Amino acid sequence: MPRSLSKSSRWLPPRCDARQPVLLYDGTCGLCQRIVHRLLRADSAGRLRFAPLQSAPAQAYLRAQGLPTQDFDSLVFVSDWNTQAPGAYQLRTDGALGAADEIGGIWRVWAALRYVPRFLRDGLYRLIARWRKVLFGEYRPAPLPDPSWERRFLAR
Repeated sequence: MPRSLSKSSRWLPPRCDARQPVLLYDGTCGLCQRIVHRLLRADSAGRLRFAPLQSAPAQAYLRAQGLPTQDFDSLVFVSDWNTQAPGAYQLRTDGALGAADEIGGIWRVWAALRYVPRFLRDGLYRLIARWRKVLFGEYRPAPLPDPSWERRFLAR
């Protein structure tokens, strides 16, 4: 990452409370994996945790929240994995923007897109979700670029 972007978190620092935010994503999606790797690089404070929607922890969370367990076209952002209060999650673009807001820096600027009406954001999200595997391929498991990232995953 360019040095100027890594220093950007000084003017919009990451969140620093005791919550443990977790992003649940499609573990077979090449685009999703690329986004997770970008978030890992950008999250210098190490706030975000991750788990594929297909993993046991994610499936248990989805069942407990009454969410579909086979819908891998959406991501789920859980603002605090430790409390898992009913309904305390965000889906699709709200989830992506919630995760961006957590890590600060230029990502928090992207989070301002929450002021764009949800039906527009989620419409584009659904279009990309429909074509993501055609455009970006399926994820092929490989070692993480930085082995220290492994601790940031609830499951892989």
